[in-house]
Amino acid sequence: MTIPSKYDASKVEDKWYDYWMKNNYFHSTPDEREPYTIVIPPPNVTGVLHMGHMLNNTIQDVLIRRARLLGKNACWVPGTDHASIATEAKVVAKLKEKGIKKSDLTREEFLQHAFAWKDEYGGIILEQLKKLGASCDWERTAFTMDPEMSESVIKVFVDLYNKGLIYRGYRMVNWDPEAKTTLSDEEVIHEERQGNLYYLKYKILSSTFSEGKGTEQDASNNSEELEETYLTIATTRPETIFGDTAICINPNDERFTHLKGKKAIVPLCGRIIPIIEDEYVDVEFGTGCLKVTPAHDENDKNLGDKHNLEVIDIFNDDASLNSFGLHYQGKDRFVVRKEISKELEEKGFLVKTEVHTNKVGTSERTKAVIEPRLSDQWFLKMKDLAQPAIDAVLGEDAEINLFPKKFENTYRHWMENVRDWNISRQLWWGQQIPAYFYGDGKEDFVVAENIEEALLLAKEKTSNSQLQTSDLTQDEDALDTWFSSWLWPMSVFDGIRNPENEEIKYYYPTNDLVTGPDILFFWVARMIVAGYEYKDEKPFQNVYLTGLVRDKQRRKMSKSLGNSPDALKLIDDYGADGVRVGLLLSSAAGNDLMFDEDLCQQGKGFANKIWNAFRLIKGWEVDASLEQPATAKIGLEWYEAKFQKALAEIEDHFSKYRLSDALMAIYKLINDDFSSWLLEIVKPAYQKPIDKTTFDAIITVLENNLKVLHPFMPFLTEEIWQYIADRTKSEALIIAKYPEVKEFNSKIITGFEFASNVVSGIRTIRKDKNISFKDAVELFVIDNEKNSNQFNEVIQKLTNTSTIKTVSEKVEGASFRVKSNEYFIPISIENIDVEAEIEKLSGELKRAEGFLVGIQKKLSNERFVSNAPEKVLALERKKEADTLAKIETIIGSLNSLK
Repeated sequence: MTIPSKYDASKVEDKWYDYWMKNNYFHSTPDEREPYTIVIPPPNVTGVLHMGHMLNNTIQDVLIRRARLLGKNACWVPGTDHASIATEAKVVAKLKEKGIKKSDLTREEFLQHAFAWKDEYGGIILEQLKKLGASCDWERTAFTMDPEMSESVIKVFVDLYNKGLIYRGYRMVNWDPEAKTTLSDEEVIHEERQGNLYYLKYKILSSTFSEGKGTEQDASNNSEELEETYLTIATTRPETIFGDTAICINPNDERFTHLKGKKAIVPLCGRIIPIIEDEYVDVEFGTGCLKVTPAHDENDKNLGDKHNLEVIDIFNDDASLNSFGLHYQGKDRFVVRKEISKELEEKGFLVKTEVHTNKVGTSERTKAVIEPRLSDQWFLKMKDLAQPAIDAVLGEDAEINLFPKKFENTYRHWMENVRDWNISRQLWWGQQIPAYFYGDGKEDFVVAENIEEALLLAKEKTSNSQLQTSDLTQDEDALDTWFSSWLWPMSVFDGIRNPENEEIKYYYPTNDLVTGPDILFFWVARMIVAGYEYKDEKPFQNVYLTGLVRDKQRRKMSKSLGNSPDALKLIDDYGADGVRVGLLLSSAAGNDLMFDEDLCQQGKGFANKIWNAFRLIKGWEVDASLEQPATAKIGLEWYEAKFQKALAEIEDHFSKYRLSDALMAIYKLINDDFSSWLLEIVKPAYQKPIDKTTFDAIITVLENNLKVLHPFMPFLTEEIWQYIADRTKSEALIIAKYPEVKEFNSKIITGFEFASNVVSGIRTIRKDKNISFKDAVELFVIDNEKNSNQFNEVIQKLTNTSTIKTVSEKVEGASFRVKSNEYFIPISIENIDVEAEIEKLSGELKRAEGFLVGIQKKLSNERFVSNAPEKVLALERKKEADTLAKIETIIGSLNSLK
């Protein structure tokens, strides 16, 4: 079989991926072996492969391939998440291009369009993962909106409702006006933004004004009731004055004692509102007075409930103003903010504005500014559910490990301060909430897995046997996407619908979860909660939290910055193996990766070096009649010890999820110890054959190297493995047996390390003195270390040293030291390439003379000499003396060559 002169990833990768797929090497079914299971963090069905996916899935593939080599029944379950908000937005945009409004469609019609979109675009990212080499069990590909997955989600909702853990409440929620849905607290990103603080004047009414609601016009009918006094209030949101229903002062603030019991008039809209007292007001902020808008601020809502205030919602669902906004009706809130500030100023209500920085909540998905809004929503009580998940990670008998451990503090903070989870979304793409309404009241509903069961419950609840399914209306809202993905480790094995089935009992709990720290609470913590609630068991053993992929300037990769490379183009340019190595060489767990394409080039270069080493071996002629040389024997013994030492280190790195360190250990083993040392030691003389014993041993060494490297570079290693011998019908590398860790001889490693330093010393002298490798040299040593001479023959072969003799005194010639040993090589004119040496020394002389001119010029400068500190002068004079000595030595060497 002819071996190509160059490794071409483009001709290799598809071939071996198809081969692995054809032979079903990725597929797993329960058997007698130890299971090793990973569930993929399901990427959004809308997604395409980016650098974060590349890093995350490369790590998972390394772990799953290694598990296969270790003889475990490896199962990596792939799939996608329906991503309610993102996908619905894309479908709505697609329909808009066709002139179709979502509002013109029924739910069923919209879902038909959504599933059609998913069928056309939804599998792109999974196909792209195959290019990376991801060895998922594709027969198990799941989607969070698959019928059986949806059934599991609905089953869990009903169960939690029946346990009293899910409730419906009228609460202040985070409203995304772009997606037109509520969000959980965890889906809101708080950003510091610069805005303005607007100081507004509210006219004060006397306390004698009649009780009840009224307007400024009512007050003006009796001019005696109006005072010519004003109260100034600072706000960041002047557009919300239309929803003001009170002004609040701190009862302990002496500045406002005269306002107690009085009323004020809201600018522009003229609404008369009470002035209330509450210690909640911060006397230090703004003017010490607070406008209260219960419909649009959670703290204001709490004040409103406490003081029985009116609630006025001034926004439509897209955050434009409704009829309460008077002449601003239909305008966007930010447009109104600009326009109303001008009107307030023109009418004398705006005292001043100040630049002000505050935290603004934004939607994680759409980036829109969140609007607090009162709404009927569904919530899951989390406090009691969270406790087992806290104990599982942080308790004395913790069962789940986070890598790195620093994230335990983040986990603790989130879980110990957990709030009820808002699980309803005003969307159609998702599992529809299984609540069925049968009357006009807020409590006129039942919760059931389907409408038939709901009808039975409704009849029982109302004692009305005449009810029909047509009398029931299902809640329009869908469940939060995370409410389906929190069941992922169980639902992919049908563990919710059929909790005792063979697969869930075999594969659950899973082993490792690889994900980003940004969804530690969104997904990881919630999966732990669900696992203990529905299996009374952890969902996974270890959580490996990767860092973010950033550019060389430490910026997060994003389309808007234009700093995110095309993942598939990287694979085209450097090969999947090159990209995998490039990503992993600098991606320690939990630390951000500073991505640089040079890393991928390094990975590609490493692949080429291994390929060339393989070609070198296969190019040797083998002679079965030859005896094994002593140099090869000792070299192989050393490498076996070195390999076992590295293997133990690699195992330790894997146990601590230091995959970058594990790869670096393999890289050094193959790049340095194998390619640069062992092959040189065993290589036969030019155009001479190699003995069969050594050749067979080298092939075994190469195969073991390929086994430990395979999880990181699967394509290259499988290609070489199959070139060594045609094993396509017997044992592919992907399922070969991983090398076992054995005891090793540490002394031989120490001995070779010393010997390699001797080799480097001799090579340096040869280079410095221009001594050709063809010319043998003698080596003399003052052996203070009393080293074993077991590597003397190796030293001689690698440096063309004719003899190594121990002496008690120095020998004339070039010398170097290794620890306390001193080595000497006599130099004779016959050994030196005279012309090359003269050229080299002449260059050194020219540089030294130039350096001397600079020093002497400085020392001849009277100003420098008189002003420079004595230490500086002493240093310059020493440089002058050293340089003069060096010039004298070089001239002496040149004269000896002429």
